Amino acid sequence: MGATMTDDPKKIGVSIELKPHAYDPAVNPELFDGVPARRVIAFFIDLFILAIPLIFLAIFFFAIGIVTLGLGFLLYGLMPVIATLWAVVYYGTTFGGPRSATIGMRVMDIEMRTWYGAPAYFVLGAVHAIAFWISISIFSPLILIVCFFNERWRLLHDMVVGTIVINNDVRASVLRASHPRT
Repeated sequence: MGATMTDDPKKIGVSIELKPHAYDPAVNPELFDGVPARRVIAFFIDLFILAIPLIFLAIFFFAIGIVTLGLGFLLYGLMPVIATLWAVVYYGTTFGGPRSATIGMRVMDIEMRTWYGAPAYFVLGAVHAIAFWISISIFSPLILIVCFFNERWRLLHDMVVGTIVINNDVRASVLRASHPRT
């Protein structure tokens, strides 16, 4: 005869494997030491990197507007779309790169991982950026307070997309060496 649903209650046609958190602040506190402050500084570095090409593009649009006797100023209407696409590509490619970190995060020796320890990838980086900008637009910079209410210093958008920001291996090993466990 055929197997019924009561034969194996665990097989319902959907495979869900729940993975534990890969990073425990009680076991590896060096992964989380100083991350919130470094993250804020990394954000401003990345904001500067994102702004530079957009400023040059705005200057170019201005020049086009002068040459075309004002008609080129209509190109400024494309700036929000261009800025959004540029940010999504920047975050997607940098998070999806081998170091799972934006340029600002690399400077600050931090990286993004999934909550279960896997490196980030392009789509995750792009979605993370979109979730960040939406949350910061709705809740203002007060959203940063969320990190003080959880042991892994995660922000709201980290929790929503399933990521965690930690110190990279180099910084963690320096911190581990400077604070040996007893």
